[in-house]
Amino acid sequence: MPEPQTSSIAAGRHSLEQHFLLRHLEPDARRRIVGYARNRRFAAGETIFVKGSAGSGMMTVLSGRVRISALSRQGKEIVLNVIEAGEVFGEIALLDGKERTADATAVTDCELLVLERRDMLAFLETNSKACLKLLETLCQRLRRTTEQVEDVVFLQLPNRMAKVLLRLTQNDGDQVKLSQRELANLVGGTRESMNKHLNEWKRDDFIAIEDGAITVCDRSALEVIADGE
Repeated sequence: MPEPQTSSIAAGRHSLEQHFLLRHLEPDARRRIVGYARNRRFAAGETIFVKGSAGSGMMTVLSGRVRISALSRQGKEIVLNVIEAGEVFGEIALLDGKERTADATAVTDCELLVLERRDMLAFLETNSKACLKLLETLCQRLRRTTEQVEDVVFLQLPNRMAKVLLRLTQNDGDQVKLSQRELANLVGGTRESMNKHLNEWKRDDFIAIEDGAITVCDRSALEVIADGE
């Protein structure tokens, strides 16, 4: 992919400055740490990092969507999370310097800002507010993972599907640009079972499906399903 232009880099750094992890810091501190960040672009389907690789830094998604996943011993992909624009990933390896715990793949064309571990740790040593915000991010991620496990255990497939679609969208008309196989992996179901429910929702005008994208048409209806009613 072509190298980002200077204006794109400036816009990306400004976006990172406004991220909740940094925006409460003093302006000089924000500019200092953001100055270490480097833009990287990945094409849809491109691997960002793989499980077991060296954890060299934390990444913020400026645009696009990133899938965090792992493979079972039988080769089945388990989708652990989908990272949206404005969210951070790679924090665990940044803190402990050990291997990546999962694979990260660009779902769509992505632009990321990468903060290397050596730069971020030096910054965190003198900024307690940033440390607390990073801990908050990790706790949110752990809560989401715990909720995902509980959903697989206690909720039926349609409930889980509705919850994921609602989480990945904000309003009627919003699209989920995941393949149906990726969505099936994310909710812990088979593609065949999930397609049955998607087709039912399509007939009821709860969603629309076109060119591989799912559009939410009736958010209220999905909220009822997500609640288990």
